[in-house]
Amino acid sequence: MEKTILVVEDDRGLNQGVAMALKNPQYHFLLAYTLKEAFEYWKDDQIDMVILDINLPDGSGYGFLESVRKESQIPVIMLTANDMEIDEVRGIEMGADDYITKPFSLMVLRARVERLFARVGRQEGKEYQEEGYRFSFDRQEFAVEGRPVELSRTEQKLLRMLVTRPGQTLTREILNEGIWQEGSDYIDENALSVTVARLRKKLKLSQEECPIRTVYGIGYVWERGKEK
Repeated sequence: MEKTILVVEDDRGLNQGVAMALKNPQYHFLLAYTLKEAFEYWKDDQIDMVILDINLPDGSGYGFLESVRKESQIPVIMLTANDMEIDEVRGIEMGADDYITKPFSLMVLRARVERLFARVGRQEGKEYQEEGYRFSFDRQEFAVEGRPVELSRTEQKLLRMLVTRPGQTLTREILNEGIWQEGSDYIDENALSVTVARLRKKLKLSQEECPIRTVYGIGYVWERGKEK
Protein backbone atom coordinates (compact mmCIF):
# COMPACT_ATOMS: atom_id res chain seq x y z
CA MET A 1 0.00 0.00 0.00
CA GLU A 2 1.41 3.39 -1.05
CA LYS A 3 2.45 5.77 1.74
CA THR A 4 2.09 9.53 1.33
CA ILE A 5 4.93 11.62 2.78
CA LEU A 6 4.50 15.38 3.19
CA VAL A 7 7.84 17.23 3.05
CA VAL A 8 7.61 20.77 4.48
CA GLU A 9 10.86 22.62 3.74
CA ASP A 10 11.34 26.11 2.24
CA ASP A 11 14.72 25.25 0.67
CA ARG A 12 13.53 23.96 -2.71
CA GLY A 13 16.75 22.11 -3.44
CA LEU A 14 16.68 20.29 -0.12
CA ASN A 15 12.94 19.62 -0.35
CA GLN A 16 13.25 18.01 -3.78
CA GLY A 17 16.48 16.28 -2.73
CA VAL A 18 14.70 14.60 0.17
CA ALA A 19 12.02 13.30 -2.20
CA MET A 20 14.66 12.00 -4.61
CA ALA A 21 16.69 10.35 -1.83
CA LEU A 22 13.61 8.59 -0.48
CA LYS A 23 12.30 7.61 -3.92
CA ASN A 24 10.47 4.31 -3.58
CA PRO A 25 7.53 2.75 -5.48
CA GLN A 26 5.71 2.55 -2.15
CA TYR A 27 6.09 6.28 -1.38
CA HIS A 28 4.16 9.23 -2.81
CA PHE A 29 5.48 12.73 -2.04
CA LEU A 30 3.75 16.04 -1.45
CA LEU A 31 6.17 18.99 -1.40
CA ALA A 32 5.25 22.11 0.59
CA TYR A 33 7.52 25.16 0.80
CA THR A 34 5.40 27.19 3.25
CA LEU A 35 3.13 26.55 6.22
CA LYS A 36 0.17 27.68 4.10
CA GLU A 37 0.87 24.95 1.54
CA ALA A 38 1.42 22.40 4.30
CA PHE A 39 -1.97 23.14 5.88
CA GLU A 40 -3.65 22.90 2.46
CA TYR A 41 -2.14 19.46 1.86
CA TRP A 42 -3.05 18.37 5.38
CA LYS A 43 -6.66 19.41 4.85
CA ASP A 44 -7.07 17.80 1.42
CA ASP A 45 -4.89 14.66 1.47
CA GLN A 46 -4.40 11.49 3.50
CA ILE A 47 -0.88 11.89 4.94
CA ASP A 48 1.12 8.97 6.39
CA MET A 49 4.27 10.85 7.49
CA VAL A 50 5.50 14.44 7.77
CA ILE A 51 9.11 15.61 7.37
CA LEU A 52 8.92 19.11 8.82
CA ASP A 53 11.33 22.04 8.89
CA ILE A 54 11.01 24.22 11.98
CA ASN A 55 11.95 27.57 10.42
CA LEU A 56 9.61 28.44 7.55
CA PRO A 57 9.07 31.79 5.82
CA ASP A 58 5.51 32.22 7.10
CA GLY A 59 5.89 30.80 10.60
CA SER A 60 7.20 28.02 12.81
CA GLY A 61 6.86 24.32 12.09
CA TYR A 62 5.91 23.81 15.74
CA GLY A 63 2.47 25.25 14.99
CA PHE A 64 1.94 22.73 12.22
CA LEU A 65 3.16 19.90 14.46
CA GLU A 66 0.67 20.97 17.11
CA SER A 67 -2.17 20.86 14.56
CA VAL A 68 -1.12 17.44 13.31
CA ARG A 69 -1.02 16.02 16.83
CA LYS A 70 -4.54 17.24 17.55
CA GLU A 71 -5.80 14.96 14.76
CA SER A 72 -3.29 12.18 14.22
CA GLN A 73 -0.39 10.14 15.58
CA ILE A 74 1.37 9.67 12.22
CA PRO A 75 5.20 9.82 12.33
CA VAL A 76 6.71 13.33 12.23
CA ILE A 77 10.43 14.00 11.68
CA MET A 78 11.59 17.53 12.53
CA LEU A 79 14.36 19.25 10.55
CA THR A 80 16.23 22.28 11.89
CA ALA A 81 19.37 24.32 11.43
CA ASN A 82 19.41 25.01 15.17
CA ASP A 83 21.78 22.65 16.94
CA MET A 84 20.21 23.48 20.27
CA GLU A 85 19.05 20.91 22.78
CA ILE A 86 16.08 23.05 23.83
CA ASP A 87 14.67 22.89 20.28
CA GLU A 88 14.93 19.12 20.24
CA VAL A 89 13.31 18.83 23.66
CA ARG A 90 10.46 21.11 22.59
CA GLY A 91 9.84 19.09 19.43
CA ILE A 92 9.82 15.77 21.27
CA GLU A 93 7.55 17.15 24.01
CA MET A 94 5.10 18.32 21.34
CA GLY A 95 4.98 14.85 19.83
CA ALA A 96 7.71 14.67 17.17
CA ASP A 97 9.00 11.14 16.60
CA ASP A 98 12.50 12.10 15.47
CA TYR A 99 14.71 15.17 15.13
CA ILE A 100 17.50 15.82 12.61
CA THR A 101 19.88 18.78 12.60
CA LYS A 102 21.04 20.27 9.29
CA PRO A 103 23.23 19.50 7.48
CA PHE A 104 22.35 15.81 7.56
CA SER A 105 22.96 12.70 5.52
CA LEU A 106 20.07 11.77 3.23
CA MET A 107 20.98 8.13 3.83
CA VAL A 108 20.47 8.66 7.56
CA LEU A 109 17.11 10.31 6.87
CA ARG A 110 16.09 7.38 4.67
CA ALA A 111 16.99 4.90 7.42
CA ARG A 112 14.94 6.83 9.98
CA VAL A 113 11.94 7.06 7.66
CA GLU A 114 12.04 3.30 7.07
CA ARG A 115 12.44 2.65 10.81
CA LEU A 116 9.41 4.77 11.66
CA PHE A 117 7.23 3.15 9.01
CA ALA A 118 8.35 -0.26 10.26
CA ARG A 119 7.38 0.74 13.80
CA VAL A 120 3.95 1.91 12.66
CA GLY A 121 3.48 -1.31 10.74
CA ARG A 122 4.29 -3.37 13.81
CA GLN A 123 1.88 -1.34 15.91
CA GLU A 124 -0.86 -1.94 13.35
CA GLY A 125 0.01 -5.60 13.14
CA LYS A 126 0.82 -5.25 9.42
CA GLU A 127 4.60 -5.61 9.52
CA TYR A 128 6.98 -7.61 11.68
CA GLN A 129 10.76 -7.57 11.52
CA GLU A 130 13.11 -9.35 13.89
CA GLU A 131 16.50 -10.97 13.35
CA GLY A 132 15.96 -13.69 10.75
CA TYR A 133 12.34 -12.79 10.06
CA ARG A 134 10.48 -10.28 7.91
CA PHE A 135 6.71 -10.55 7.60
CA SER A 136 4.31 -8.28 5.68
CA PHE A 137 0.73 -9.33 6.38
CA ASP A 138 -0.68 -6.61 4.10
CA ARG A 139 1.26 -7.86 1.08
CA GLN A 140 1.22 -11.49 2.22
CA GLU A 141 5.01 -11.65 1.88
CA PHE A 142 7.01 -13.69 4.38
CA ALA A 143 10.77 -14.24 4.52
CA VAL A 144 12.97 -16.36 6.78
CA GLU A 145 16.66 -15.39 6.70
CA GLY A 146 15.94 -13.64 3.39
CA ARG A 147 14.28 -16.70 1.87
CA PRO A 148 10.62 -16.27 0.79
CA VAL A 149 8.19 -18.77 2.30
CA GLU A 150 4.60 -19.50 1.33
CA LEU A 151 2.03 -19.49 4.12
CA SER A 152 -1.58 -20.59 3.91
CA ARG A 153 -4.30 -18.21 5.12
CA THR A 154 -4.67 -20.28 8.26
CA GLU A 155 -0.92 -20.14 8.94
CA GLN A 156 -0.94 -16.37 8.34
CA LYS A 157 -3.76 -15.85 10.85
CA LEU A 158 -1.97 -17.93 13.47
CA LEU A 159 1.36 -16.16 12.90
CA ARG A 160 -0.21 -12.71 13.07
CA MET A 161 -1.95 -13.47 16.35
CA LEU A 162 1.31 -14.69 17.89
CA VAL A 163 3.77 -12.02 16.67
CA THR A 164 1.49 -9.11 17.64
CA ARG A 165 1.53 -10.40 21.23
CA PRO A 166 5.17 -11.42 21.80
CA GLY A 167 5.79 -13.07 25.15
CA GLN A 168 2.07 -13.49 25.80
CA THR A 169 0.69 -17.03 26.04
CA LEU A 170 -2.43 -17.41 23.88
CA THR A 171 -4.76 -20.21 24.86
CA ARG A 172 -5.89 -22.83 22.38
CA GLU A 173 -9.43 -21.48 22.71
CA ILE A 174 -8.39 -17.92 21.78
CA LEU A 175 -6.35 -19.14 18.82
CA ASN A 176 -9.10 -21.43 17.57
CA GLU A 177 -11.65 -18.62 17.73
CA GLY A 178 -9.32 -16.17 15.97
CA ILE A 179 -8.34 -18.54 13.17
CA TRP A 180 -11.57 -20.41 12.45
CA GLN A 181 -14.12 -17.82 13.55
CA GLU A 182 -15.97 -18.01 10.24
CA GLY A 183 -15.96 -21.79 10.04
CA SER A 184 -18.44 -24.36 11.23
CA ASP A 185 -19.20 -24.97 14.88
CA TYR A 186 -17.08 -28.13 14.74
CA ILE A 187 -13.30 -27.75 14.66
CA ASP A 188 -11.06 -30.79 14.62
CA GLU A 189 -9.22 -30.70 17.95
CA ASN A 190 -5.97 -31.50 16.14
CA ALA A 191 -6.32 -28.69 13.55
CA LEU A 192 -4.42 -26.12 15.64
CA SER A 193 -1.63 -28.55 16.52
CA VAL A 194 -1.21 -29.48 12.85
CA THR A 195 -1.12 -25.79 11.81
CA VAL A 196 1.48 -24.98 14.49
CA ALA A 197 3.64 -27.91 13.36
CA ARG A 198 3.54 -26.78 9.72
CA LEU A 199 4.33 -23.19 10.68
CA ARG A 200 7.25 -24.20 12.89
CA LYS A 201 8.75 -26.18 10.03
CA LYS A 202 8.48 -23.24 7.64
CA LEU A 203 9.87 -20.70 10.13
CA LYS A 204 12.81 -22.74 11.41
CA LEU A 205 16.08 -20.79 11.34
CA SER A 206 19.39 -22.32 10.33
CA GLN A 207 20.87 -22.03 13.83
CA GLU A 208 17.79 -22.17 16.05
CA GLU A 209 14.25 -23.46 16.26
CA CYS A 210 11.12 -21.48 15.45
CA PRO A 211 10.18 -19.11 18.33
CA ILE A 212 6.71 -20.64 18.72
CA ARG A 213 6.84 -22.39 22.11
CA THR A 214 4.24 -24.75 23.50
CA VAL A 215 2.90 -23.91 26.95
CA TYR A 216 1.63 -27.35 27.90
CA GLY A 217 -2.01 -27.53 28.85
CA ILE A 218 -2.59 -23.88 27.87
CA GLY A 219 -1.53 -22.85 24.36
CA TYR A 220 1.35 -21.19 22.53
CA VAL A 221 3.64 -18.17 22.83
CA TRP A 222 5.93 -16.29 20.40
CA GLU A 223 9.26 -15.78 22.17
CA ARG A 224 10.77 -13.07 19.99
CA GLY A 225 10.52 -9.30 20.33
CA LYS A 226 9.47 -9.35 23.99
CA GLU A 227 9.70 -6.14 25.96
CA LYS A 228 12.89 -6.06 28.04
